[in-house]
Amino acid sequence: QVQLVESGGGLVQAGGSLRLSCVASGRPVSRYTMGWFRQAPGKEREFVATINWRAAIWIDSRTYYADSVKGRFTISRDNAKNTLYLQMNSLKPEDTAVYHCAAGPTTAGTTASDYDYWGQGTQVTVSS
Repeated sequence: QVQLVESGGGLVQAGGSLRLSCVASGRPVSRYTMGWFRQAPGKEREFVATINWRAAIWIDSRTYYADSVKGRFTISRDNAKNTLYLQMNSLKPEDTAVYHCAAGPTTAGTTASDYDYWGQGTQVTVSS
C-alpha cells in the first residue's frame, strides 16, 4: 500500500500562491496515477488535477485539470523524491478547501472513487 502525507497549505490573500507537496511511502509514485482533490465545507470532494502515464514504456506523463483551476494550477511529480506537487497561483477565495492527494491505478481519472489511497489533507484558505 501507499501512505501519503500532504503539506504546504496555509492562509494566503487572493492573488497569492502556494505550493502543496505530497510525500509518498511504501510504493513509488511513478507506479500510480496521482491526483489532487479538494473539499470545502458542505461540499463534495472535487477533482483538481491528475498526472498519469500512458500505458507504454518511456512515454511521458499526461496532466489534466479541472476547468476551475486550469491556467492557474500545475501538477507535477519528482519520482526521485517520491513526491507529488501542486503549484497554485492566482489563488481565489473559492479555492479555499482541504486539499488531498491520492493514488490510483493507471486507469484512474477525475472521479474520487477511482483512487485507492488518500492523504489526510492540508488546509488552504484564501482571503478576499
